[in-house]
Amino acid sequence: MDFEVRRDSWGIPHLRAADARALAYAQGHNAAVDRAWQIEVERHRALGTTAAFLGVDAVGWDTFARQARLDDTARRCFRRLADEDPETAAWLTAYAEGVEAGLARGAAVAPEFAATGLAPGGWRPWTPLGVWLSTHILFAGFPAKLWRDATARRLGPGAVDLFAADGTGTSGSNGWLVAGGRTGTGHAVIAGDPHRFIEDPGVYQQIHLVCPEFDVIGLAVPGVPGLAHFGHTGTVAWAITNAMADYQDLYRERLRRVGGGVEAFGPDGWEAVAVHTETIEVAGAEPVRIEVVETERGPVVIDSYDGDGDGDGDGRDVLGEGVWAAVSLRYPPRVTHDLGFSALPALLRARTVADVDRALDGWAEPVNVVQAADTDGGLLHRVAGRVPVRHADNGRRTVPAWDPAYAWHGRHGPMPRAEVGDRGTAVMANQRGLAAPFGVEFAPPYRADRIQELLDADHTWTAKDMAAIHMDTRLPSARPLLDLLAGLDGLSDRAARLRERLLGWDRRMAAGSREAMAYAEVRGAVVRRFADHPELAPVAQLPDVPQVFRPWLALAPRVAFALETLLTTDRFPGVDRPALVRAAVEEVAAGAPGAVPWGEAHRLTPWRALPDPDPDPDAEPGPALAGDHDCVLCTSSLPAVTDRCARGPAARYVWDLARRDDSLWVVPLGASGAPGPHQRDQLPLWLRGELVPVITDWNLLLPEPPAVAARPVVHAQVVDGFGTVRIRPVDPDADHALLHAWLSPERARFWGMTGQSREQVRRTYAHLDSLDTHHAFLMFRDEESAALFQTYEPTADRVSECYQVEPGDTGIHLLIGPGPAEGARGHTATLVDVFLTYVLADPAVRRVVAEPDAANTKALTRLARSGFTLGPEVVLPEVDLPEVHIPAKRARLAFFSAPPPRPRTP
Repeated sequence: MDFEVRRDSWGIPHLRAADARALAYAQGHNAAVDRAWQIEVERHRALGTTAAFLGVDAVGWDTFARQARLDDTARRCFRRLADEDPETAAWLTAYAEGVEAGLARGAAVAPEFAATGLAPGGWRPWTPLGVWLSTHILFAGFPAKLWRDATARRLGPGAVDLFAADGTGTSGSNGWLVAGGRTGTGHAVIAGDPHRFIEDPGVYQQIHLVCPEFDVIGLAVPGVPGLAHFGHTGTVAWAITNAMADYQDLYRERLRRVGGGVEAFGPDGWEAVAVHTETIEVAGAEPVRIEVVETERGPVVIDSYDGDGDGDGDGRDVLGEGVWAAVSLRYPPRVTHDLGFSALPALLRARTVADVDRALDGWAEPVNVVQAADTDGGLLHRVAGRVPVRHADNGRRTVPAWDPAYAWHGRHGPMPRAEVGDRGTAVMANQRGLAAPFGVEFAPPYRADRIQELLDADHTWTAKDMAAIHMDTRLPSARPLLDLLAGLDGLSDRAARLRERLLGWDRRMAAGSREAMAYAEVRGAVVRRFADHPELAPVAQLPDVPQVFRPWLALAPRVAFALETLLTTDRFPGVDRPALVRAAVEEVAAGAPGAVPWGEAHRLTPWRALPDPDPDPDAEPGPALAGDHDCVLCTSSLPAVTDRCARGPAARYVWDLARRDDSLWVVPLGASGAPGPHQRDQLPLWLRGELVPVITDWNLLLPEPPAVAARPVVHAQVVDGFGTVRIRPVDPDADHALLHAWLSPERARFWGMTGQSREQVRRTYAHLDSLDTHHAFLMFRDEESAALFQTYEPTADRVSECYQVEPGDTGIHLLIGPGPAEGARGHTATLVDVFLTYVLADPAVRRVVAEPDAANTKALTRLARSGFTLGPEVVLPEVDLPEVHIPAKRARLAFFSAPPPRPRTP
């Protein structure tokens, strides 16, 4: 399909096509080009196949994804969509087709594919639904019900509410709407920031979508078409926060084997259930076979469970002969076969608040609080999503599958909404508000109250003013600990001085504040002592649950996020709270409290699907951050576990309804997920609280150069047992991103181009391409890029100053590319043999000369094994090319003058 791509100076894609379907294709194609690795990981997460290329650490997720039937649910949702809304189904199909068409180009510039051996591709029309499911299946935090089970059993039912907080596995947001009567333009402003795990690449992609039906800017989820959460059509804008609703249930199941099948005990007695086995392939380890069971309630996600109090600890064979306990998950899309995706194209076409409202009537998951405003003064503040009607206990704990009292009975509706006057404001920060009837645990009100306090100031607001709210670092939740600290007696002199510092602190978690660091140290010590106290010992040991659920059951984070309640309750009479705080303060005071500013410890640590296999211990840590969990600038760490931050604002936005191009936005890293200038160029602004201007004027955007067709193959050779090796000339425009990914890492330091930008690499190879004396080639093993080599005439190179050039000499450079076969037996040797076969096929070439760095023992050994004779060490002089400075190098010469060797079989 035809479409046009332009970009602004931040690399943000602007896509234009002839109709909505062609535009969906363009959005999919762009996602594949800019975010190929990211969206392929998400596709495999939905399928439960990530361990095949990420290894044993991914088995836990893959097991859950398969047992929860994520891919099968996505297929069922798409089938229903195709029956009831074929236009949206076709729109999704076009997106998936666009992804497939763009993946080869995107994968070529994403080094992770070569590092893992992952072959891209396999997108189907339902894949975006699967990506959405896998991204949001844990959003409602249903594993917290396992924590409540354990707490009620071990500490008593009254202890459950003491730990209620915005737990470690949930995600939230700040969002606020300022009506036109409070702004300088007379039109509304919507602003906020979604709080999610900070991922590399980022979970949100800034994008602009244009066709005759609509013209929308917003934040897309890569792998999913449209703009579900945040968008601005020019006449109406919308944004969401997590409603903290509870809409997924866990049922305690009783299972037994009968013949070759499995039965579950339901309200009507024993009933047959669906069961089959699947195999999870694991890179570097043996495959793992799992059993997939689904009852009438839902798929079984915990194979054995001792959470109902009648077990002996292992959950199996404790309920009678051959009967064991398990847990099934019931979630709306699995029941209704509907994810609400018909709302997505409707949002793109929205022109008014009423249009947004109608579109969201069909929304399903996750459940959100929506704020919207239009240019006619319309305002909207409502809950959107699907919440089942069932017993109140379903939301608090696991419930018995055999009791009909806990069955579902339709859905709640209509969803709550609130009026916003023309001089009013609306704030939602995951607190107990509009969605209160549907939730159990909500975020403390600190963020919402602080935002409202700032908005209530006597001020006429503008879009640019919103950054000050985004970056507010005041920490109201420090009060209970500081109040206890103020009342302590018997402190040592050092502890008393520390107390005075903290009581005089402005309670702002500023990156440069040493008092904030000292407070964090005391808080961490208090959390550790509380979590280690004998009164909490019964919940210190994690229940035996699958790996994916364990973060919800870890005690120290639970204590940390419920610290205000735990410091003020008398529920634990054995805990002497003043004594505990006194001991923590003395502990911290004995060291050097606040020796470094808060930002030195509180550093950004984004999640990556593929961690660095060989991290540099001397590498700089992530950037310093201000803020904390209960600040408006919500940059969360885990007190007593780590001060590093992995969760925070995954984007910031300001939608201006007066003029869309006065809107602002920023993401934590950059617009692109591929190595290059736009992979992390927004990070400095994000850290400072600055925002990027929104640009929608097509004339101000830069046309994206068309993809350049690969140059023709100049040599192909079939090697038995190895594959087909092809050689083609490097095309600087088409190949520079791949070359940059190969030449930038430390492993390629002897090539002398580490630290160069992708554009510098392109210019360097464009310069070489312009010469008659120097040539660069790429080698491919079957379809995988495998090596870079260059040839040159020694008389036109600095090496001529170091030895006596003979007629027929040809110089070479060779770099074996990173990939799954690198280091495999025979891989390098065969590539060198084919390379020499090609070079020496020219009858004018009599001798091949190499000059690797003298310290590159690996290259020297490789050359010697391939038949080169090692010569003397020399010093190559420095050279200045038009685009790069080549420093002097101590090299060792090597010569090959034998006839072409026969290719070896590995």
